[in-house]
Amino acid sequence: MTSSAVAEGVEGSDVPPREITLDITDGIATITLNRPDAGNALTGDQRESIISWLDQFNEDPTIRCVVLTATGRFFCTGADLRNQAAGPVRPDDVPEKLVGDVRRNMTRGAIRLIHSILDCEKPVVAAVNGTAAGIGAHIAFACDIVIATEKAKFIEVFARRGLAADGLGTWLLPRLVGLARARELILLAEDLPAARAAEIGLITRAVPADEFAATVAGIAGRLAEGPTRAHSVNKWLLNRSLDTDRHSLAQEEAWIVDVMSNTVDAGEGVASFVERRPTRFRGY
Repeated sequence: MTSSAVAEGVEGSDVPPREITLDITDGIATITLNRPDAGNALTGDQRESIISWLDQFNEDPTIRCVVLTATGRFFCTGADLRNQAAGPVRPDDVPEKLVGDVRRNMTRGAIRLIHSILDCEKPVVAAVNGTAAGIGAHIAFACDIVIATEKAKFIEVFARRGLAADGLGTWLLPRLVGLARARELILLAEDLPAARAAEIGLITRAVPADEFAATVAGIAGRLAEGPTRAHSVNKWLLNRSLDTDRHSLAQEEAWIVDVMSNTVDAGEGVASFVERRPTRFRGY
């Protein structure tokens, strides 16, 4: 499936295929932001394409893993503030901006995007090739595995602009690095080198530039060959773990283990162990 063919299948998206591409190879769907001259700042159309594609991947058993990455020196420098959608037409005596407008835009836009990554039923890998700032950083942090080149950096840029953190940053950061570190990152808004991000547990690992592509390919390939349904439910349980009491999560876990024990991959996992042969997961 080519990127242009998929772009045409995304209902309501007018994003030019060259500005965001999709490649599907060996069960790995790679989404690439491709506006390097604009720092890969995210447009509304790009956002809608990502959300639509992730929704399609949930239903497609041939997709086993998703990679989010970008071209050039930047991963994503935040939302594209130069290309904001026009507001609704209102009577002349009504203010152009009303209380609730921004909230609706956030829940329909950046927050919805982060939810789509967190709720994706396939493992999502962020391949961070350069600076990730604002919503760009939160896109990465929402992914299940985050691999960054050592030249990359992460910036909670909001305080520099006099803004509150958005894109579920205040939900993601405390869960990844704890409340004290989250306060430091958001309030000081300092550049965080990839190596330091890995050291504090914010990302999975930082690797030299010459090892970056091979590392991403290796991890994505491993995930794509794994038990996709098990990855999905494990991801769901982990995302709920800090918001659910112990006894409730124990019951959810027990029911999920019960259901998963009847999957094809669970049967294959047991059979391959008993037969002392390599496991061949099929993803269902």
